[in-house]
Amino acid sequence: MLLSYAGWETDPWVDRLPRLLEPMGINSVRATSARNASEVIKATPIHVAVVDLALPFDNEPGAAAREAEAGARLLELLSKLATRPPTLVIKRSRTARDDHQELSAALRAGAFAVLDRPRGDSDLELLLEVLRRVLQRHYRGAWPTQS
Repeated sequence: MLLSYAGWETDPWVDRLPRLLEPMGINSVRATSARNASEVIKATPIHVAVVDLALPFDNEPGAAAREAEAGARLLELLSKLATRPPTLVIKRSRTARDDHQELSAALRAGAFAVLDRPRGDSDLELLLEVLRRVLQRHYRGAWPTQS
């Protein structure tokens, strides 16, 4: 599972989620930039992707100018894979108009679900429930074997 995260909270869900999924045999790879995510995608089979739309392009100084499109570019990259993984999109907290535009763009890119940023345990539980639905719909209830 690819987990992309833009680093916007001190006790992030992206640190807690792998600990919850690991006992079930689910390997999670964390990407902190679109560049890093691209490298992960090339080296690792991705069965499910969680894409934070606020993801920076890279972690180098001066990269902020390119950040606005990095999450969308990652969605585009995932959509071009031979086997397109189900994708959960974490949208940024912005204006209602921006939310609508991000939701529309994510769904056009083939996102399985679009979620608000997980902030507490109930949001993490919602993310786990959506992952359960991904497994039911795309993998018949069982995590796919590594290939």
